[in-house]
Amino acid sequence: MLDIRPRGLSHPRQPRKPIQPPRKIRVADKNNQSPTIHHEMKNGLRIIPLGGQEEVGRNMTLFEYGQDIVILDMGLQFPEEDMPGIDYIIPNISYLKGKEKRIRGVILSHGHLDHIGAAPILLRNLGYPTIIGRDMTLAMVKKKLEDFEKGSAQNLKTIRVKAITDKIRLGSFEIEFFDVEHSIMDAVGVIIKTPDGTVIHPGDWTMEKSTEGKSLVTYQHLSRLPSPRILMLESLGAIVTNPSRTTEEEMYFNLEKLISEASGKIIIGTFSSQIKRIGHILEYAEKIGKKVALDGYSMKMNVEIAKELGYIKMHKETLVPIANIHNYPENKIIVICTGAQGEGNAVLSRIITDNHRFIKIKKNDTVIFSSSVIPGNERTVQRLKDNLYRKCDNVIHDDIMDVHISGHCSAVDIQEMLRQVRPDFFVPVYANHYMLKEAEKLAIKIGFRKENIFVLDNGNVLEVQRNNTAKILPKKVDTSYVMVDGLGVGDVGQVVLRDRQVLSEDGMFVITVILDSKTKNVVGNIQITSRGFIYVKDNFDLVNETKNQVKKAIKDTTSKKTSPEKKFIENAIREVVGLYLFQKTERRPMVLPVIIEV
Repeated sequence: MLDIRPRGLSHPRQPRKPIQPPRKIRVADKNNQSPTIHHEMKNGLRIIPLGGQEEVGRNMTLFEYGQDIVILDMGLQFPEEDMPGIDYIIPNISYLKGKEKRIRGVILSHGHLDHIGAAPILLRNLGYPTIIGRDMTLAMVKKKLEDFEKGSAQNLKTIRVKAITDKIRLGSFEIEFFDVEHSIMDAVGVIIKTPDGTVIHPGDWTMEKSTEGKSLVTYQHLSRLPSPRILMLESLGAIVTNPSRTTEEEMYFNLEKLISEASGKIIIGTFSSQIKRIGHILEYAEKIGKKVALDGYSMKMNVEIAKELGYIKMHKETLVPIANIHNYPENKIIVICTGAQGEGNAVLSRIITDNHRFIKIKKNDTVIFSSSVIPGNERTVQRLKDNLYRKCDNVIHDDIMDVHISGHCSAVDIQEMLRQVRPDFFVPVYANHYMLKEAEKLAIKIGFRKENIFVLDNGNVLEVQRNNTAKILPKKVDTSYVMVDGLGVGDVGQVVLRDRQVLSEDGMFVITVILDSKTKNVVGNIQITSRGFIYVKDNFDLVNETKNQVKKAIKDTTSKKTSPEKKFIENAIREVVGLYLFQKTERRPMVLPVIIEV
């Protein structure tokens, strides 16, 4: 057993100093007005995850102390396979209804969609509380708001984190920051201080090493923060027990070698948030006299933001419009694009299917996947690679050469972070449940007490008191799915989703009947329309017998002495036809009777 003696470990406790109340820190608002100092209500610190504890994405956590609420992140989750038609899922904020005025601020750890993607909707619904973040993150949120609703960015109230040493007072909360390594610029770790506990939250993170094997960022200084310390650690890499230790320098060396030696054009598929990597490629292309074209809306937008902030430095002649790449020799062209996850209408997919207006892939071209596979996209990415290999002889990905490094931690990193921070309580976050449980096991292996580890579900309420006690309260907060479909937010519920699933599995069967309201007889021919169930023209016998079943159902449910009850007739047809079709096909299409009275 390693004798690292953090407070959460099974060793004798060290006497700790009494917690000093946080210093009063003045933070001017957007208009440089004098701030209001809020009085602290010592009711215990409550931590409430609204998402990110049972999935990858939808990251959002509430911190509540007395009458004050601080929010960390507002991310979206991409739909699962059994959610046809859904664009994305956002956190459920019903708990905050009526508490909007108690929200002192929204801290955004970095600019990935699983951390800021829900901001345009949630900020509007919460009355645009103040958001806090670094330059790149704030710029990306503003752009997202404008894309969602023109002119909405002017409603934003922002506090810019100018330096890692900034301190911000949000009601009873004192907010500080620390450096983290992640795969997007301006990622930041967050320290949330209250009289009853100190939360340490790196957001998404990795422990990157130099070529000499030394960590670029260390966290021992966090062990000196006031107790009880609650370490909320992104644990997506808890199952990564043998990580590639490729350094950033080695990755760039490999990319530069591929770019300089390519005989044809180079197509690099990567995440649009990999601004540092894209900037490096742009600078190297300029150095060796190649031109770069960007393709993909988010790619162009993020690079433009980075240029405005001064994060990418190059001559404007290095970038050329995608429509102009044919004006240059093919071995002088680099295309950096989105679509490395195999998204249907993304750039790489359109290139492969010959649907791209300006790019035709050739055998001597080089295609580089400089990205990891998002969990759930494995089959789609594999299909993308198969199709690329048919068209191109030089497809490079991480399985054959180190052209990407992950922005997420590994199992070894999690244990090292625990050793350095020495928290009183450990809360693994931002991953699927089984990953959180694996992170718990990692902590126990190095001596952390199981009773000081809290694996939370979405909606759990963890209460921490200054006497170094913590417990999960019995009542959970509503965190049911809020699904976004087009312009609709939350109007697609489980009933609609179930109908879509039925339609996708067994199709639909529409029966249109014109009924004489006086004689109760069927007028003309019954119309049968099938979608995703059978091809009507090849199934005459089934269709004709279905019509007979419909006529019988109408006869059994109508009387010449009374007016026809449409709902009653439709239900009878649905039941009779549904049973008949199942007997003949063992499938259950959605049966939709339409009765028209004349």
